[in-house]
Amino acid sequence: MSFEPKIVAFLCNWCSYRGADLAGTSRMKCAPNVRPIRVMCSGRVEPDFILKAFEAGADGILVLGCHPGDCHYAEGNHAAARRIPLLKKMLAQLGVEDERVRLDWVSASEGHRFVSIIDDMTEKVRALGPFSKNSGEEKHG
Repeated sequence: MSFEPKIVAFLCNWCSYRGADLAGTSRMKCAPNVRPIRVMCSGRVEPDFILKAFEAGADGILVLGCHPGDCHYAEGNHAAARRIPLLKKMLAQLGVEDERVRLDWVSASEGHRFVSIIDDMTEKVRALGPFSKNSGEEKHG
């Protein structure tokens, strides 16, 4: 049996969650590996949420928000765009591969884009294999 990754996706309420809804109502096919969590804004996704998702068994994390300039909270997606790269640098120090966390933008009318991101993320995480809480220790210790 091949490895099937568990991916947690934090979806902003106003754009990416609605893009996911459009993909579903349009019966677009995508990998079933994502567990969506609706948040009001991508800027509301704290680094602690991502760390807890990994701790709870996620193999990959997606944060999807409104396109820059289209945030319903004016600057929320800019906060996410600053926060996620810093978190990824910290995770790299712990031995977590860069590809396990992805920040991207999906509008309410981009069901196809949502599906493409889900499928791409699933393939990348599948290629990496299961996430191990001890990945940093195995590589560096």
